[in-house]
Amino acid sequence: MFHILVVDDDTNTRKLMYAVLSAEGYEVYTAEDGEQALELMDNAHIDLAIVDIMMPRMDGYEFTSALRSVNNNLPILMLSAKQLPADRKRGFLVGIDDYMTKPVDEEEILLHIKALLRRAQIVSEHRLVIGQMVLDYDSLTVSRGDDVQELPQKEFYLLYKLLSYPGKIFTRIQLMDEIWGVESETSWETITVHINRLRKRFEKYPEFEIESVRGLGYKAVKKV
Repeated sequence: MFHILVVDDDTNTRKLMYAVLSAEGYEVYTAEDGEQALELMDNAHIDLAIVDIMMPRMDGYEFTSALRSVNNNLPILMLSAKQLPADRKRGFLVGIDDYMTKPVDEEEILLHIKALLRRAQIVSEHRLVIGQMVLDYDSLTVSRGDDVQELPQKEFYLLYKLLSYPGKIFTRIQLMDEIWGVESETSWETITVHINRLRKRFEKYPEFEIESVRGLGYKAVKKV
């Protein structure tokens, strides 16, 4: 059973999230602010945190920074009424993994949670296996039998991201922000170049294809 921590100073939000998550079989903990959340984490194992921004004593940004400063890689989903791009960017810069705005669709947030937990499991194992193909995050290699290829860092991260979520469409902006960083001045055409390199490099691998989605971006399609 996964343990999820909801950090929000709004009582109604805490009650709603508790009900929704409990109904899905998660063990749910709640805290009113970042300080209370950190105290709770000293005594309970947490697999994922859902965190508001505006809270007394310690807000969501400060809470995230505190965790990342001690190399805690807990998946963090920031849930806030703030909708400006600057608020989202600040969240990702301090280390959150995902951002959703209130009011939230209950089914959608459950899908986001499942994706974050799955990604956390993949990252903790540092390996992704698809058919006979193995992606090793630590060595930046992709192997299939005796064929072992060491990829440039950005190429590997791009492929790893796409294959971690087969069938999911990623826009060029999403991929730029997550792999090159929101502050990068690199143009989105860079994504196209890297995608073409990956297609050429693995054109004889039967396990997957990278498909273009007209007007949107790219997705990886598993063939096994």
